[in-house]
This record gives sequence, structure tokens and C-alpha cells, in this order.
Amino acid sequence: MKILVTGGLGFIGSHTVVELQNEGFEVIVVDNLSNTSLTVLDGIQNITGKIPAFEKLDLREKEKVQDFFKRHHDISGVIHFAASKAVGESVENPLLYYENNISALIYVLQELQQKPEANFIFSSSCTVYGQAETMPITENASIQTAMSPYGNTKQIGEEIITDTAKVTNINAILLRYFNPIGAHPSTEIGELPIGVPQNLVPFITQTGFGLRKELSVYGDDYPTQDGTAVRDYIHVVDLAKAHVIALQRLLNKKNTNKVETFNLGTGTGSSVLEVIHSFEKVSGKKLPYKIVGRREGDITSAYANTDKANDILGWKAQSTLEEAMASAWKWEQKIRK
Repeated sequence: MKILVTGGLGFIGSHTVVELQNEGFEVIVVDNLSNTSLTVLDGIQNITGKIPAFEKLDLREKEKVQDFFKRHHDISGVIHFAASKAVGESVENPLLYYENNISALIYVLQELQQKPEANFIFSSSCTVYGQAETMPITENASIQTAMSPYGNTKQIGEEIITDTAKVTNINAILLRYFNPIGAHPSTEIGELPIGVPQNLVPFITQTGFGLRKELSVYGDDYPTQDGTAVRDYIHVVDLAKAHVIALQRLLNKKNTNKVETFNLGTGTGSSVLEVIHSFEKVSGKKLPYKIVGRREGDITSAYANTDKANDILGWKAQSTLEEAMASAWKWEQKIRK
């Protein structure tokens, strides 16, 4: 079966391509290379022994999307990662996020709705919950007002998919990730942020390597155990495997609703300081950091209740925070050689 992976050379996308190919799927990747590199294809090939088909394509270009689907009419499923993903950047440049994250989604769905049957996995986010009222967060938690344009694009995206699925032959699964970190154990692929990292772990590993002078910890006055923000950090390989399981659920017609939603996390919250200490433990290095003011768009705490994914998908995160941090550090050391 041919599976389209949009944004398939990105961090989560590339790890998912590996897992798809390991399961025997034929994968075609589209990516505009705005936040990644073609070298990722080599890493995928080195792990799986097979290079996926690849087209450089910006999904904001509607006519090119139409042309792509005309040429690839035999696609059995789509996993849609292609999106901008930094909370801070979205606050500073909201129109970029609305154009990129919403237009691309619409153009892909417009092509899928013309098919007699379509299976769609959406890369969503725990940001749709805003600051949830209770922890851990279940899929039934109310969708709060988004704390950032990025979070809002994920809320709007979910609504667009739900409305479209009601009146078309599209079946969809919305996967709400918590905080993906780490790298493939082979160190062939990992997170490749272009410019200054917007996420905590690559900033930690770059600081540990000496590329950054020190890490800024945004706020130590949150109502948490040590005053720093708490998140649910999940190893990217665990996350990637969940996409394959979700896709197989749709392909095997096991879904009980046109649109299903699952949280993907570990079920454990870790504070920023705990993540720093985990890095120090696995690397043997002392990490220079300073406490600065809170960052707009950040919430106090978010970690998942994963019972639904565990029970219905039969999926559970396997790796610990330390294992994920160790893989991220190994990857950082490799790419700086």
C-alpha cells in the first residue's frame, strides 16, 4: 500500500517513515525542506535499506497539490505532518502559521474528498487543551481557548477534519502529541532544528555541546513542584510507532467513528529542571542555565492520560525520559562531528 507522508523529512515525520517502511508500506514523502534537509533521506535508507520516494512540494501551492494527487491516484492513506510548529514564533508571526498550517491541510483534504475512500492521520497537539483544568489530560477534556496561534491552528485543523469527514468518505484519526524528544537509536535520524532551537531538548543538547552559551529557563514561579513548567516528554520512536498502528486501524476498518482522537504521551509530567537534571545524568556534563521571565503562550502543566491509546490502539510508550535524553545527546554528538 502506498502511503503519503507530508512533512516526512521532519523530526516526527522521518521517524514515522522508518516505522512505515519497516512494516512493509510503500512510502512517498513530500516536504518543502523549510525546516529540514535532504540528508534525512540517507538516514532513512541507512536504517531501513530502502529510500522512500520523495517530491519537494510546498502544500500551500494549490495547483501543485492537485497535480501531485493526479499523478499519485493510488494513495491508500495520508499521514499529515507538514506544519510550522513553534509556539513562540507563532505568537510573533501568526499569519505565517495560519497560512501554512490551515491552507496546506485544506488543499490536501480537497483532493482526498474526491476519492471513494480516504484514510487520514492528523498530527495534532496537546496545545488544543490550552491550560487544562485537571491532570492528567483525557481526550474528553474541554478544548480551551488556544494560548498561541500555533495551538489555534491545531484546534481549527481538527474542526476542519471533523466537519469534512461528516460529509465525505474520509476517515480520520487525530493524534494529540505531548512533547516528542530523542532520536532514532541508530543515530541515523533525529531532530534537526534550523537556526536557534524553539524546543527545550535540542537547546539543552546544543548547550551541552557548547554551541549555546547557556539555556534560558522561562519562569521558575509556576505553581509546580520546583516552579518550572511541566510537560510530558515522549520518545519520538514511540510516537512514530503509534502513527503506524493508527493507520492500520483505519486501513483495516477497525475505527468505530469517522473521526477518532487519541492522546500520545507517557502519562508522566516532568519539569524543565527535571529534564535538565536528566540530561546532566546521561551526559555527565553540568548544564549552564539561567532563569528568565515566563514566555508568552506557555502553560503551567500538561501531561497525558494515555488509557484510551493503551486500550484501543494497544499502544504504550516504552522509553523513559533518561533513555530519550540519552538518544538526543548521542544524536547531537554525531551531527557535530
